Amino acid sequence: MMGPVRGYKKRKKHDKKHDENGSSASGSPHNKEGPLDWWHDFSKRINGLQQSPSKALDSFQSVFKISRNTFEYICSLVKEDMKTKSAHFIFTSGKPMSLYDQVAVALRRLGSGDSLVTIGDSFGLNHSTVSQVTWRFVESMEERGLHHLQWPTESEMAAIKSKFEQVRGLPNCCGVIDATHITMCLPASEPSSNVWLDHEKNHSMVLQAIVDADMRFRDIVTGWPGKMKDWLVFESSNFCKLCDKGERLNGKTLHVSGGYEIREYIIGDLGYPLLPYLLVPYEGKELAEPKAYFNRQHFATRMVGQRALMRLKEMWKIIQGSMWRPDKHRLPRIILVCCLLHNIVIDMEDEVQDELSLAHNHDSGYHQLICGASDAKGASLREKLSLYLTRTLPP
Repeated sequence: MMGPVRGYKKRKKHDKKHDENGSSASGSPHNKEGPLDWWHDFSKRINGLQQSPSKALDSFQSVFKISRNTFEYICSLVKEDMKTKSAHFIFTSGKPMSLYDQVAVALRRLGSGDSLVTIGDSFGLNHSTVSQVTWRFVESMEERGLHHLQWPTESEMAAIKSKFEQVRGLPNCCGVIDATHITMCLPASEPSSNVWLDHEKNHSMVLQAIVDADMRFRDIVTGWPGKMKDWLVFESSNFCKLCDKGERLNGKTLHVSGGYEIREYIIGDLGYPLLPYLLVPYEGKELAEPKAYFNRQHFATRMVGQRALMRLKEMWKIIQGSMWRPDKHRLPRIILVCCLLHNIVIDMEDEVQDELSLAHNHDSGYHQLICGASDAKGASLREKLSLYLTRTLPP
C-alpha cells in the first residue's frame, strides 16, 4: 500500500522559470490566438460530449469546466513536460496530439469521470492513449502545480483569519479540517479488497483536507484506507506532528475583549479530538446558551470545508463516483492533482466557479463517527471562545 500523499511537500525547483514555460501573459500572440484556433478545430472533431444546459457557459466551459484563461495557464505549467514526452501520442486518424489536445484529454478524463473507452471514442483516440496522456499530465502537475497547495505565509494567514472572523465571529481561526471518502469498485476476489473495505461496506480511500476561508486546500493527506477513522488519519499526519512540536499554528496570540488570550487554531467536527489547536463542537443537545451559541457559530464556519470537498467532487468527477479497480498507488496522486486543479480555479479567479452549487454533502451515505477525546488546554480555549462570543451578542 502506498503511503499517504501530503500537501505540505516543498515545491521542487523548476528547471525552467514560469515565463519560459509559456506564461499566459495577454501579450503573447501564441496564447492569444492558438487556443482559439485549436478549439475551433478540436470542437469539430469531438462528438458525444454532453453540453451544459446553463446558458452562462460557452461550449468550451461546458466541456472542460474551466475558462479558456485557466486552460491556457494550466497548459503553460505542463508545457515542457508534455511536449518532450509526447512524440508517440496520436489520434486514430494518425494526426499527432498537440499540447492543447493532451491537456484537453486529461482535463476531460479528470473532470467527467468517464471511462477511458468513452473518452477515447469521443476524442478519436485509443483508450490506452487516453490513459498515458492523463498520467503524463498528472505526473507533470504534481511538480509544476504544487505551489498552488501550500501552508499560508504570515501575511496570507492574517487575511485568512480576518475572513474567518467575518463569517461568524471566530477570532484567530486558521482553517477548517474535514475528511471525505473516495469510493472504488473492487472485486471481492482481489487479494487486497478487504484492506479498503470501510465501515459503510464500501471500498474507499480517505482524503483529509485543511481548508481556508476561500475554500482553498492548504494541507491534504490521502492514501489511507477508508476504514481508518478521521482522528487516526489526523494523528498520523505531518500537520499534527508539526502542531505538537509547536511548529504549526504557532503565530501570535490574540488578546480579545474580556481579557481572553486566543491562540491560533483550526476547527473540525466531532470526528476529531479536542486539542489545544483543534476545536470541535460541544457534545449534547440541550446545552447552555454560551455553548449552544458557540456550536452554531462553529457549524456555520465549518461549512466552508464541507463545501470545498463537495465542489472538488462535483468538478473533478473522477474522484466523485466509484472508480473501477483503480491503481491504489496512482489514486492518491490523482486526488492530489484534482486538489491542485481545484485551487488553481480559485487562484485564477475563474468565473466558472460561480456557476457551481454550494452544496455541502460530500460524503453521502456515511454517518459521523465520534472521537470523544479531549485535552484540557483545548477545553479551556473553547470555553474562552464561548464566553467571548457570548459577550459580543446583542442585548
